[in-house]
Amino acid sequence: MASKLLSTALRRRSSPLLRSFSTAAAAVAHDSSEPSGISIKGVKIAGRPLYLDMQATSPVDPRVLDAMLPYYLSQFGNPHSRTHLYGWESDAAVELARSQVASLINASPKEIVFTSGATESNNISVKGVMHFYKEKKRHVITTQTEHKCVLDSCRHLQQEGFDVTYLPVNSDGIIDLDTFRSAIRPDTGLVSVMTVNNEIGVIQPMEEIGRICRERNIPFHTDAAQAVGKIPIDVEKMNVSLMSISAHKIYGPKGVGALYMRRRPRIRVEPQMSGGGQERGIRSGTVPTPLVVGMGAACEVAKKEMEYDEKRICKLQERLLSGIRARLDGVVVNGSEERRYAGNLNLSFAYVEGESLLMGLKEVAVSSGSACTSASLEPSYVLRALGVDEDMAHTSIRFGIGRFTTEEEVDRAVELTVRQVEKLREMSPLYEMVKEGIDIKNIQWSQH
Repeated sequence: MASKLLSTALRRRSSPLLRSFSTAAAAVAHDSSEPSGISIKGVKIAGRPLYLDMQATSPVDPRVLDAMLPYYLSQFGNPHSRTHLYGWESDAAVELARSQVASLINASPKEIVFTSGATESNNISVKGVMHFYKEKKRHVITTQTEHKCVLDSCRHLQQEGFDVTYLPVNSDGIIDLDTFRSAIRPDTGLVSVMTVNNEIGVIQPMEEIGRICRERNIPFHTDAAQAVGKIPIDVEKMNVSLMSISAHKIYGPKGVGALYMRRRPRIRVEPQMSGGGQERGIRSGTVPTPLVVGMGAACEVAKKEMEYDEKRICKLQERLLSGIRARLDGVVVNGSEERRYAGNLNLSFAYVEGESLLMGLKEVAVSSGSACTSASLEPSYVLRALGVDEDMAHTSIRFGIGRFTTEEEVDRAVELTVRQVEKLREMSPLYEMVKEGIDIKNIQWSQH
């Protein structure tokens, strides 16, 4: 086992730094010399917080790390070296990983291209397709609630003279299929709709969208970073032409992803990076064998355990939501409660300021939206697209539940969230007015 190999190597060293290093199979040794509590970025907390931000990233599964370690320590060859054993064994490992990724989405290994992550896959898909077909196709259809990298890629195309239609969504976060049909033009070259939304977890009607695209012979791309490995995905049933996948959302390593590219009918893209022509010329650069192996292992584990994970995460989500709603009023679930991935629970708390709530929840690692845009104090553009009032959009918190989340962590998160919301509402004059039966929406506020 790779963990044993590494721990044996580390025991031979005398450095205290190396001795404290822990592997997937080793327990983390507590250093009693460390002061109690953690202080970082001006915030002091008693210890490491509960992690409920699985949409931002997930911990690496120990089985994934065990699969990766040999390709850091002994089998470290360049997979593109064709003249010796080191290259051959790395190449074989990459191709095995390719088949593991393909198996998870019912694709052929020949249709999988490794990238640095979903952001790169999205850029290759959106820009690459439109640049390749630019002589005949000048129009893209996407939604207002896509991930920022898709929206920014579309804006980049607009600057180059392409037209982009940003479809609105209903109050539940789902697009209207009739509106989608009416947006299609003869020169529409690409439709890009994400499978599971990263902020609110809603699942779009992918098979219906794919059927419409097939009827009109339009390439269909989906950002499935939040879906693959969590819900069943079948590229044939969905009729997608391109699919973006990320490893670190499914308990794999950061820095690696994949792009599914359909072969029949074949989809063509213009490469976004020049180089040695690796990955069939679509994504030049040395394929990082350890990361790719980790992604393959993560996909294999996800395929085996998806059904079990889904049932367990559903129960934990119900426990979290019912626990909060039983003790607090004015709690709203953002997005459809029926068509959603259970591990993503986005809640708004009335009469509470979201930033204050986040700062108060120092013992729970949660988010106010996408990790890529959460530094902004603006209310979430995804929630605005749903028609959520600005004050409620400002109070949203995204709870992310995953494979390693426990019932005890959920119960603790409920307790801390309820306590903090009650504390903030005690300081809110608006909440006092609501409790007294005053309709604050009809109050005419005077300006000074």
